[in-house]
Amino acid sequence: MAYIAEIIGVGTELLLGNIVNTDARDVSQALSRLGINVYFHTVVGDNPERLKQAVAIARARADIIITTGGLGPTYDDLTKQTLAEAFGKQLLFDEKEAEKIRGFFRDRLGHLQITENNFRQAMLPEGCVVFDNGCGTAPGCAFESDGKHVLMLPGPPRECRAMIESGMLPYLKRLAGDEIYSRNIHVFGLGESAVEARLRDIMESSSNPTLAPYAKDAETTLRVTARAKSREDADALMNPIIEHVKKTLGDIVYGVDTDSLENTVISLLRDSGGTLAVAESCTGGLLAKRLTDIPGASRVFLGGITAYSDDAKIALVGVPRETLEAHGAVSRETAEALALGAREKLRAGLGIGITGVAGPGADEHGNPEGRVFISLSAEGTLVTRSLDLYYDRERIRIASASHALDMARRHLTGVEL
Repeated sequence: MAYIAEIIGVGTELLLGNIVNTDARDVSQALSRLGINVYFHTVVGDNPERLKQAVAIARARADIIITTGGLGPTYDDLTKQTLAEAFGKQLLFDEKEAEKIRGFFRDRLGHLQITENNFRQAMLPEGCVVFDNGCGTAPGCAFESDGKHVLMLPGPPRECRAMIESGMLPYLKRLAGDEIYSRNIHVFGLGESAVEARLRDIMESSSNPTLAPYAKDAETTLRVTARAKSREDADALMNPIIEHVKKTLGDIVYGVDTDSLENTVISLLRDSGGTLAVAESCTGGLLAKRLTDIPGASRVFLGGITAYSDDAKIALVGVPRETLEAHGAVSRETAEALALGAREKLRAGLGIGITGVAGPGADEHGNPEGRVFISLSAEGTLVTRSLDLYYDRERIRIASASHALDMARRHLTGVEL
């Protein structure tokens, strides 16, 4: 049976925009692993009548109703009371859960005095399955009524995420049967529509597994998704699709299940024993930032120089003044000088230089917004990529850094730059 779920976020703070409803995202992602379809997200304030209306609507169109929030000790935490009433359940005091609340205060909150209203959290619908809350005092719970499964999870994101794994997923696995498994193929150098055009036949003909493209900043991800009883069975279904995609797209595929281009570059440098230094102008240090986001990058990334002005390019990187005067800051020649200078100044095996016009508008030499030059220098190698990017300022910078990483990736794997 294909189950349909609806997620109801409870909390006036969600409607006011004071916090983002990350609980709904986390629950949806977990349900997708079980092959349970989420058709609706609903948000309702701390109002029992409106919550009843939302539950009545969800009851008519979903098999599984999952609420987040409203399980706390205060007067406006009314989720359990409202859902119990909606499904004709009594709330009963659970002494075992009350003792857990006492223990939580004693062991973790010794500086706080427990108050009587905290024990409202030990009031639970009759016959429910209790979900232990290892991060807080509000237990979650689940019950079945008239063929509908109702699950209640706490609102604080840390507590909700923990209970998804410890309570919700084990409860629902017995309903779902097969699980959903996914793998991600990462592509740089071809947009979403062009990737889809090359792979349309297999996308349209495949049902299990499925293949779908997703656009990201300056790159594309292809998600392969299979329904199976185990990871091994799912991999057996997905592997032929992954190999077909890699063969079809060739060297624009930079990895499978890797986190990012920068992660790929750092891994390749580690494997090869190489080192990298960068000199950036229009990206303003973004390339260095992305590289240093990777734990352990210091073993292979020696450093970055942000040389925004001409004087900084001369003083910090050693770009010849005559190069700037003859060709301008945004030029192939300046990019090459930046790459050579970064490599020499920091004594790296690989150097990258980036210069361009992030915008808005053209520069004083007539270079249009989005014109970028990226050079890569290595022993016996000096190559430059010229780009005309048609994005806004932020995306021009992101795309420029990504192109630089792709050049490094290609050099380190011996693929044509």
